[in-house]
Amino acid sequence: MNRMLFITALGLLIATTATAQSTTEPLIVVEDRGGASALPYYQAFNSQDAGLARPAAPMPAPRIAGPAEAEAAMLPVRSARLSPGDEPRRVIRAAGLTPLFLIGDDDRSRAWLLQRRGALQELRAVGLVVNVASPEVLAALRRLVPGLMLSPASGDDLAQRLGIRHYPVLITSTGIEP
Repeated sequence: MNRMLFITALGLLIATTATAQSTTEPLIVVEDRGGASALPYYQAFNSQDAGLARPAAPMPAPRIAGPAEAEAAMLPVRSARLSPGDEPRRVIRAAGLTPLFLIGDDDRSRAWLLQRRGALQELRAVGLVVNVASPEVLAALRRLVPGLMLSPASGDDLAQRLGIRHYPVLITSTGIEP
C-alpha cells in the first residue's frame, strides 16, 4: 500500500515538475505494471492544454468481480496440514466461538455432512471446505446441504492452532468432535 502511494505521489511530482519546466518533455516511467493508462489523470495537470477544448479520453470502467467470481478465484484450496481421517474427540475452551466444521471434497466428508446435516443446521454452524478443487465441486457439496453455509478456506492455521490433523470435524466453543 505504501509503495503504491509512493509511486503515485512520485508520478504526480514528476508530472507537476514537467509542467512547470516544459510540457514538451515526455513523462518518465518509473514502474509499469500494465493495466489501464493513467494518461487521462495527468492531462488535467498540463497547463498548455487547459485552454484547449479536447475531448477527454474514455475512462475504462473498473472491473468489479461478483461474489461467484471472487470465490472461484480462491480455488483450488489445499490444506497441507489436514487430511480425511478420524480426529479424536477432545474438550476445548473457546467461549463465544461460533460453531464451525471442516470438510473436504471426499466421500468421508460427504457422508459426514449428510449424517449431521440436522445437527449442523440447529447449531447454525459454518462450514469451511478445506480441500476443494473447483467451483463445480464446491457447488455439488452445497447441494448436499442446502441452508448451510460452506466457504472455501485453507484450514492450515486453524489446524495448527487447535492441533487438528483430520477432517471432517465439528468445532464448538466447548469441544472438537469427529
